[in-house]
Amino acid sequence: MSSLVLARHGQACAFTEEPDRLSPLGWEQAARLGRYWVAHGLKFDAVYHGTLRRQRETFEAVAEECKRAGHVFPEAEVLPGLDEYGTQDLVSVIAPRLADSDPQFAMLWNAWQSGRQAIDRNRRFQLMFEALVSRWIEGRIDEPSLEPWDTFRERAENALLRIRESRGRGVRVAAFTSGGPIGVAVQACLRAPASAALEINWRVRNTSLTTFLFSGPRISLDGFNELPHLSGTPELVSFR
Repeated sequence: MSSLVLARHGQACAFTEEPDRLSPLGWEQAARLGRYWVAHGLKFDAVYHGTLRRQRETFEAVAEECKRAGHVFPEAEVLPGLDEYGTQDLVSVIAPRLADSDPQFAMLWNAWQSGRQAIDRNRRFQLMFEALVSRWIEGRIDEPSLEPWDTFRERAENALLRIRESRGRGVRVAAFTSGGPIGVAVQACLRAPASAALEINWRVRNTSLTTFLFSGPRISLDGFNELPHLSGTPELVSFR
């Protein structure tokens, strides 16, 4: 059997002018992942990441820790299918327009806008964002520039299939990606309804590991959303 480890990127700088870069916490999370793999002698035959900066920086932090310890870590192949859906466009472009035409959504949008400096700003954002993404999945957002949900899901599935089909038997592969593709991967593996990918996505923590075992067309889920490298340090655990 071969194994595929999907690692979510470290915490990024949400709500800033450069949201796609890792925060100091994100760099620390990724470095600890690299040190964990070194300490446990985990080596990979191939590594991938998407085109997003936060995915690449997570790979770089892990690779640096491995190389510093003399632990061979492969160069990564860039695979655009591992990219997240258009989160920034959804929030910065689509959401304000939707708030103008959807009174129910407008309540959630206004609650977040008015409380962006509040202690519970993450909760306000999550309520708004879940409603926004749900409308996107249901096809209720008519925006030509926005990648449709079905298109996103298909490209994520195709990227993961390409990884599996391009490697031989008995290999260990790592891919640095985001919560959306991880949700799609778990949903597809479990043959759950498409909407389940969204629910899974919400629970994926930064730098968490989701592992699949595969052989030919067969694939099974072996571990989900694990954080062994952050064990005993709850202050380093984050979702966004």
